[in-house]
Amino acid sequence: MKQSLSEAHPAVARSLNNLALLYESQGRYKEAELLYLEASAMMKQFLGEAHPETITVRQNLERLVAEL
Repeated sequence: MKQSLSEAHPAVARSLNNLALLYESQGRYKEAELLYLEASAMMKQFLGEAHPETITVRQNLERLVAEL
């Protein structure tokens, strides 16, 4: 997907968030954390801090960190 879209595109950020959710469910917490961070930065850049999708990614990251 990164090859067909700009690497900092909201659709890429959504995919990174989804992959992070999968990794988290598999116990791959560090990898999930890195993907959440990348997705969060992209969402913030393109959609803004207060956008619901940005907030969702940030909450996913916060939940993961709280569980570790």
